[in-house]
Amino acid sequence: MLAPSFQEEVDRYHLAVPEITQGNPAPIKELYSQLDDVTLANPFGGVARGWAQVEARLDQAARQFQDGEMLGFDTITSYTARDTAYLVETEHFRARLDGGAVEEFALRVTSIFRREEGYWKLVHRHADPAARPQSRRSLTQPATS
Repeated sequence: MLAPSFQEEVDRYHLAVPEITQGNPAPIKELYSQLDDVTLANPFGGVARGWAQVEARLDQAARQFQDGEMLGFDTITSYTARDTAYLVETEHFRARLDGGAVEEFALRVTSIFRREEGYWKLVHRHADPAARPQSRRSLTQPATS
């Protein structure tokens, strides 16, 4: 069997991402590398590093969402080299967050993949709600001690 092309892996990724919004992290976990250098920076804040932390953060994110429905992906750009590829997109979906009312979300997402044993694996995902231009004031945050 031939290893999937990068586009085939992106298609799988686009099927896996909405599962988080339905409370199911398993499909996205299957796409992730399980090496210690993987990272995840999701909209809930902070950065998880290493497979154990990333897996725990994916589980946590999936517990936050219910009744998700993907509205679409706007691909801004992608690039593929021999062993590394990236994808920059805006993800649009509806879901319940923590049992509240259904809301619409737009996330700015950068995903980085690398070849491992011939297969494309997700090694970094950064998603944040800054899909639309933000005010300068939105950049200020209280310093933590």
